[in-house]
Amino acid sequence: MDIAALIPSPDTIPVHWVWFKVLLIITFMIHILLMNIMLGSAIIAFFSGLKKSPDSSSISLQKEISEKTTFVIAFTINFGVAPLLFLQVLYGNFFYTSSILMAAYWLSIILLLIIAYYSAYIYKFKFEALAFARIYFIGLTVLLLTVTAFFYTNNMTLMLSPGSWTQYFDKPSGTILNFSDPTLFPRFLHFFTASVAISGLFIAITWQKKKKSGATDADLNIKNGMKYFFYATLFQVLTGAWFIVSLPGDIMLLFMGRDSTGTTVFLAGLIATTLSLIYSFKNRVWPATWLAIITVFFMVIMRDMVRTAFLKPYFAVEKLKVIHQYSPMIIFMASLIIGIAAIIYMIRCALSTRTS
Repeated sequence: MDIAALIPSPDTIPVHWVWFKVLLIITFMIHILLMNIMLGSAIIAFFSGLKKSPDSSSISLQKEISEKTTFVIAFTINFGVAPLLFLQVLYGNFFYTSSILMAAYWLSIILLLIIAYYSAYIYKFKFEALAFARIYFIGLTVLLLTVTAFFYTNNMTLMLSPGSWTQYFDKPSGTILNFSDPTLFPRFLHFFTASVAISGLFIAITWQKKKKSGATDADLNIKNGMKYFFYATLFQVLTGAWFIVSLPGDIMLLFMGRDSTGTTVFLAGLIATTLSLIYSFKNRVWPATWLAIITVFFMVIMRDMVRTAFLKPYFAVEKLKVIHQYSPMIIFMASLIIGIAAIIYMIRCALSTRTS
């Protein structure tokens, strides 16, 4: 069968593709950082709550996470809209197809997120009353967010492998998952461990700020947050290596010397990761944080290069037809600026209300 015949024709775009590619990378980076904090914080709260005799620092850590989780979920979902839109603009003929092939799971994400969100709210507002039983609510949130992340990973890999779309003729009910893809599980585990690492940094930053106001258990929670980051990052290096070697040989070699840009990006990310580990071992919160953000940036660029390489036999964004219509982009950018300003204003109001 001619696989290219299964791929729909791409839509036209209103401005040069570079605009959408840059916006996709920027918005996805913001989204992935928030998503890591969302899932990782819930995971840390869950395992911290499993202690039969929790100390005061463990309780205070869980309480702090409970108060922030609902806000982070809301921000993560909202910031996830933008990169999905830009992904659809550039790769809609692949993304829509893969979404239809796994439609039963893809559409279930809405329900999963609603239940996870509601469970997180119960965990927050009934924290003291539930006592040990609160572990079940944050556990449900972790489970549903993990399943959601797994479905997303399936979709992002399925859109890159049109050869697997022929499964539709055997399973036309929208229940296809991309288990045959060797990159599926290492890609998912790489994200999963990253969520714990980034959340560890988030915890350290939060308690470093609380330390200035004389909060008890601050030093211990800062130290624990950096431990989460250090050990999760070490494990992430292993899952990242697994992901690299699971790639097709020609794509893997892009980062191993064949392509100067790909190799430079990979080495830069590796150096930033190493330095962040050194600083986290020394409990240097802010240097480790900035280096972690730099690492995430290079990983996002690598992700984009992998996607481009996978789709190269079938498609290239450079070939998208442009029908110039600048007004939608102008309106979008104006709305984006106003929206960001409104969000910053609301956050400041919430923080001022909380401290007053």
